[in-house]
Amino acid sequence: MRQILPPHWTQNVRNFFLDLDARIDSTLFSSGKGLRELYERYSTFMDRFYVGRWKRWVFIEPLSEAATIGLGGMILMLTLAIPAFRETADEDWLKKSDLAVTFLDRYGTPIGSRGIKHNDSIPLEDFPDNLIKATLATEDRRFYDHFGIDFPGLARALVTNAQAGGVRQGGSSITQQLAKNLFLNNERTIERKVKEAFLAIWLETRLTKNEILKLYLDRAYMGGGTFGVDGAAHFYFNKSVRDVNLSEAAMLAGLFKAPTKYAPHINLPAARARANVVLDNLVDAGFMTEGQVFGARRNPAVAVDRRDENSPNYYLDYAFDEMRKLVDTFPKSYNERVFVVRTSIDMNVQHAAEDAIENQLRQFGRDYHATQAATVVSDLDGGIRAMVGGRDYGASQFNRAVDAYRQPGSSFKPYVYTTALLNGFTPLSKVVDGPICIGNWCPQNYGHSYSGLITLTQAITNSINVIPVKLSIAIGQKENPKAPNPAKIGRAKIVEVARRFGLTAPLPDTPSMPIGSDEVTVIEHAVAYATFPNRGKAVTPHAVLEVRTGAGDLVWRWDRDGPKPRQAIPANIAADMAGMMSHVVSEGTARRAALDGIPTAGKTGTTNAYRDAWFVGYTGNFTCAVWYGNDDYSPTNRMTGGSLPAQTWHDIMITAHQGVEVKELSGVGMGQKLPQANVVANAAPRVLETKPGPPPVLTKRGADILVRVEKLLDDAAKTNEKTTGKATLNEPAKTGKPESSSALAFPENYVAAAGPNGTTPSVPRKN
Repeated sequence: MRQILPPHWTQNVRNFFLDLDARIDSTLFSSGKGLRELYERYSTFMDRFYVGRWKRWVFIEPLSEAATIGLGGMILMLTLAIPAFRETADEDWLKKSDLAVTFLDRYGTPIGSRGIKHNDSIPLEDFPDNLIKATLATEDRRFYDHFGIDFPGLARALVTNAQAGGVRQGGSSITQQLAKNLFLNNERTIERKVKEAFLAIWLETRLTKNEILKLYLDRAYMGGGTFGVDGAAHFYFNKSVRDVNLSEAAMLAGLFKAPTKYAPHINLPAARARANVVLDNLVDAGFMTEGQVFGARRNPAVAVDRRDENSPNYYLDYAFDEMRKLVDTFPKSYNERVFVVRTSIDMNVQHAAEDAIENQLRQFGRDYHATQAATVVSDLDGGIRAMVGGRDYGASQFNRAVDAYRQPGSSFKPYVYTTALLNGFTPLSKVVDGPICIGNWCPQNYGHSYSGLITLTQAITNSINVIPVKLSIAIGQKENPKAPNPAKIGRAKIVEVARRFGLTAPLPDTPSMPIGSDEVTVIEHAVAYATFPNRGKAVTPHAVLEVRTGAGDLVWRWDRDGPKPRQAIPANIAADMAGMMSHVVSEGTARRAALDGIPTAGKTGTTNAYRDAWFVGYTGNFTCAVWYGNDDYSPTNRMTGGSLPAQTWHDIMITAHQGVEVKELSGVGMGQKLPQANVVANAAPRVLETKPGPPPVLTKRGADILVRVEKLLDDAAKTNEKTTGKATLNEPAKTGKPESSSALAFPENYVAAAGPNGTTPSVPRKN
């Protein structure tokens, strides 16, 4: 480089960098000096405002801390507001809640409706003045004075509740309640309340006070499956909201707090008592005088008697949630919000399920210390035929069949045995029923005894707890013989198989998971069992079969647009499991569930301290899960899955199979007749004897044969009449009325398979 570059160039480069360094140093020095002078000037200026001694600690420091805390609070509020404002990201946020659905059963008969179509045909000015005053006096007296959150009202509610020792007065404004109705759910969490507050302020900036009040009156749930005061007026009083009087307006205004608790068609005395409180509020708020409300007190509202209208509300709630998710999948260009939906419900089975649960709880619930139950009946394609989410929808709308996660106990074991069969075991494989421990946990059998060397079929029949735990270890060892913790590997395989069946519950990895310590829902458990009679194909639970617009145009259909069945396990494994599980019903823990002449398989389940009792079973036509327990997780009085759950399952399935062509159950066959039950003298009053099965059902092949026989008899009668000129025995009496040929063609054993109204179907109905 020295030879290439001239000597003076090197000196010039050095001088350049020295000059650059000097300039940088000079700039930094000058900047520092200038900043120092600026700070001194600022300090000199601020000294004029210096406050010392007691004034500093009384005024300056608190203001400074308040500013700091306020800035932090604003940042926190912004952080909390972001999730709330995400709820309003959709430009059609107001239209999203317009969904209105009329539901039909599987045969096209209306069974109820859900949702609300915003109706501007009744403007706010046409609402009765006494209804608006009653609503404001009861729900939000300062509605026109606050900006979405009524802080004085909130403080007053806190004081009132503290003095009463419980929740006596709500602090939410009408705007907050509307925000909850439009964007949120009813969960009681701090997060929901924070979102509700921010959304209330957001609504106040977007809508006028009158628009907010109108939306609230139109979209609040009013009980009985109705939304809005106009729908409630028609439902409870058979009149338009324009025509309600003061006593009826007070009763309607009282529904906002607890619509199902104060619904007059469920509890008229409670509704009238609540209406009287509303009248008190009108007087306290100064909206009316005591003289003006005196007539309404003396003549309370009389509601239409709708006690005989038994709507499947738990089912409708589930179907409406499914419909809302389904509508979100429609193209955004699709503007229709009013639909008619045909569901898979069978009202005969639905009523049978409701009656079976109510009868069992009424007769034996007190003895067993059980207060709640839930059940789901499903077709083998996943269509829900019946659903009971609790004993009384009026008392609690919580759907225990869909939203409650409960331990399945031994009813989870079929997934373990299926995993074992997938990994080389057979129904006749033998495993030692003996003590085993995983760490500090040692499972015990129900009778605290052991059976020694038994087959897998015997183990599932007698609901042995030790065997599934040993199988989880054996499955893990087969997967990885050198694994330090084979049970963990085995449990992972079991969870994988359960996922294939359709379980989406968390299923955390615990040593007791193989014997059902994890939690599942009734609906998923019921439909997952459909994999066995489906020859290994898993299906998706659904209530919606067909969606049409209000004009009748087809929008969506399950068999065309829904998810298709998926092969979860091989067909031979499903048949082996059905064969094993049939022994549970015929000779095991679920003998009360046996159906006469109908192939049946299933599994009982009982959890620690008898908190949960299950029976989940299936035939070649349906699958059904039944759960009994208590909402507060308190233990029952030694209730097992083979007691009330199995008996309830039996009673429901008797009705479900009436008039249905019984299908063969792969791995079991066509079932067999049950032996006569032995009557035991001095038996305990709580022992339930197995009831007789359904009447014999005429198959399609049998019906065709009888039709051919009838035709032959008619031909023979005509021939005989032509040759002899005399009437045959088949000729009806001369009464002037022809006799029905079907009465001659079908013998008495077919009449037993007639429908509930005494009608005899020409062919058995399909599943």
